[in-house]
Amino acid sequence: MRTVAHYNQTFIEDVIRSCDICFVAMADGEGIPYVLPMNFGYKNKTVYLHSAPSGRKIDILNQNKNVSITFTTDSELVYQHKQVACSYRVRSLSVIISGKVEFIEDDYGKREALNILMENYSVDNFDYSKPAVRNVKVWKVKAENMTCREFGAPAKKYNDSDPDIEFIMEKK
Repeated sequence: MRTVAHYNQTFIEDVIRSCDICFVAMADGEGIPYVLPMNFGYKNKTVYLHSAPSGRKIDILNQNKNVSITFTTDSELVYQHKQVACSYRVRSLSVIISGKVEFIEDDYGKREALNILMENYSVDNFDYSKPAVRNVKVWKVKAENMTCREFGAPAKKYNDSDPDIEFIMEKK
């Protein structure tokens, strides 16, 4: 089994869109990490998130806008030889995006971002009351760096000459 790096942007975005939640990591002023599972929207290499307007995460982000966001598909335990422990892997796909949080403050921008977020979960159209929009913190993270890895890929799944992939770890 192999670990494969994917570079095809369409493939990467398909992985993101297949996820229901993401994990957002940040570090406070003392370097202590803080990670949250969050709902998200994604469009044009930008992640949209929402939260309460105050709390630990907002305090941290007011000090340090850098975040790392991880998306991971459903995982599956696979193995090459049932009785050989080191042949077991968890097969999954993941994307990691790093960037800086920008808070969207205007009502129109918040509504647009919330619509992008809701598109990830529903085909319905939504209205947002003024108090709901006023009382939500909307985050925007443009991807400054984006990586995609496939873990536990079958050894013969990919062509070694495919320019959109790179083998990170070869079969032992």
